[in-house]
Amino acid sequence: MESMVSQTLDVLGKIESAVNIENIHIINKTAKVFTISNGDGNFKISVTLGDTLVFSSVQHKTKLLVVDEDIVLKKSVTVVLEEQINELKEVIVGKTLSGNLLKDIDNTEGDPPINFYDVGIPGYTGKIATQSERRLNEATTGGGFIPLNPILNAISGRTKMLKQQVALEAKDELLFSIKARLSEVFFEFNPLEDSLIMDFFYFCQEDENFMMACKNQSDFKILLFLEDKYDQYINNLKLKND
Repeated sequence: MESMVSQTLDVLGKIESAVNIENIHIINKTAKVFTISNGDGNFKISVTLGDTLVFSSVQHKTKLLVVDEDIVLKKSVTVVLEEQINELKEVIVGKTLSGNLLKDIDNTEGDPPINFYDVGIPGYTGKIATQSERRLNEATTGGGFIPLNPILNAISGRTKMLKQQVALEAKDELLFSIKARLSEVFFEFNPLEDSLIMDFFYFCQEDENFMMACKNQSDFKILLFLEDKYDQYINNLKLKND
C-alpha cells in the first residue's frame, strides 16, 4: 500500500458525453501537469494516488475527480461529463397567439418584412466580410468593362496595404480566441502577473510562425507553442531586469 501511495503512473482515460468529447482539458492540480482529450475522447495523464484531476471545457460543467486505489490498480478511468446548458429567461416578443389562425391574422399589425427571396434577388448567406476584406475585394476586382481600380491600387500600393490590414485582423482574431479559450489552463501551470498577460500574448503573436503554429491546430499543439514562447518571454524579462 505504501508503494502505491508514492508511485507515479500513466492512466489511460476515456471521456463520455452527449456533446463534443474532443479538446477536453484534463488538469492534474496536484502534480501540475495537464493534457487534452483526442477526437475519440481518449487521454493519458500521469497521476499518483490521491491526486485531484479537473475536467473542463466550454461545453461541459467542470468536474473534479480524486485518484483512488481502483484507478491506480486498473490504470484506467472513464469520466462522464455533463453538458453545460446556459438557460435564458423566457421572453415574449410581440403579441401572444391564441391558436385561432383567423383571429391571430386579424390581430397582426404591420406588413411582413420583404427579403431578397421575395423579390427574386439572389442573396448571400455566408460569412459577413470585415470592412478591410470588403475594401480589399473592391481594390482587387474593380468594376466596369475595364476595371481600372486594381491597376491604380497596385501602382499606389493600396492593395498591399489592405492585404496587410486583413492579415493583421486575422492574427488579432486568432490571438483573442486563444486567450479566451486557453488562458485559464495555461496560466495554471505557467504563472504570470496579470499586468503582463496581454503583453505575453502579443509577444507570441509577433512570432513569424504564430499563424502556422496556432491556426486550425488542436488546443494541445497551441499550448505547446505557448509554453515554448513562455520560456522565451520569462528569459527576456530576466535579462531586462538584470
